[in-house]
Amino acid sequence: MQDDELLRLYGVMARIRAFEQAAEVASAGGVRVLGAALSAGAKVRGPLHLSIGQEAVSAGVCAHLQREDLLTSTHRGHGHTLAKGGNVNRMMAELFGRADGSNLGKGGAMHIADFSVGMLGANGVVAAGMPIACGAAHALKLQRSPQIVACFFGDGAINRGPFLESLNWSAVYRLPVLFICEDNRYSATTPSGPMTAGAGAAERSRAIGVPAVSVDGNDVVAVWQAAAELVEQVRSQGEPRMLHARTWRVKGHVSVDTQGYRDPADLAAAIAADPIRRARERLLADGVDVARIDALDRAAADEIAAAVAFADASPVPAIAQAYADVQTIGEGAWL
Repeated sequence: MQDDELLRLYGVMARIRAFEQAAEVASAGGVRVLGAALSAGAKVRGPLHLSIGQEAVSAGVCAHLQREDLLTSTHRGHGHTLAKGGNVNRMMAELFGRADGSNLGKGGAMHIADFSVGMLGANGVVAAGMPIACGAAHALKLQRSPQIVACFFGDGAINRGPFLESLNWSAVYRLPVLFICEDNRYSATTPSGPMTAGAGAAERSRAIGVPAVSVDGNDVVAVWQAAAELVEQVRSQGEPRMLHARTWRVKGHVSVDTQGYRDPADLAAAIAADPIRRARERLLADGVDVARIDALDRAAADEIAAAVAFADASPVPAIAQAYADVQTIGEGAWL
């Protein structure tokens, strides 16, 4: 990989990290202990699932996606949306529940969608994005479209029915979808390993006929290289593939989760594996001027600060919009 490409990936990761940190600050004042009510000072209300420590997966995969390609995400999907090209101002406004948000303030942190960049939506239900990705990929195949679908899901999803159903459907009908297991080792507050029989996501994928590659998800270069090959295979052959990216979750399941259930050594290992620090060290070892790297950090911080200001200034949605975009099934009845 050339240094310029690694610098570009570093910039994407820096933007994701700055966004997540700003969102955490905007929500932290709202809850003092897990389960407590939000205070009036919180800008981001409701559950906030952060992807801090997992930025390399989003950056490395989405670097190979075209704007017209489609993507489904998880409840921890801010990084995927940013890496796919989502508008940072509208994303932050969506977290704030404001009218200028990506979904007019109705989706919030767990349900961001941006069709303008092919982002079909984050999803609060574990594994629910997988059949949506298959449906989108099947539609593309029927339309003979050159686009592909990237489907992000977590390790907790592999023990749910939609995982098997989606892999089976994609293999039987040879669908152009790349499944990305963002394996951060935890399913909410439970370690995934002891609850998962067998060798995990990649082996289950291979068993059903979907070739899979495992990679260090905190090495952005490794993710970028593996994703390049898999995306090319999906695009040229029109068949499904899986990338199993082993990463680490630094923060709790939600932003107010203090992780009292977690072994301190495990958390220390997660922090030590920071993908942004590793990329920075690689750039410096290659002789890249530190000023170029610092400039990317400053640009990310400035951009996200402006996004927070934009979101804070955005109006709250009008009450009259409460039932807009809701399907009617007859006079006076709504779904």
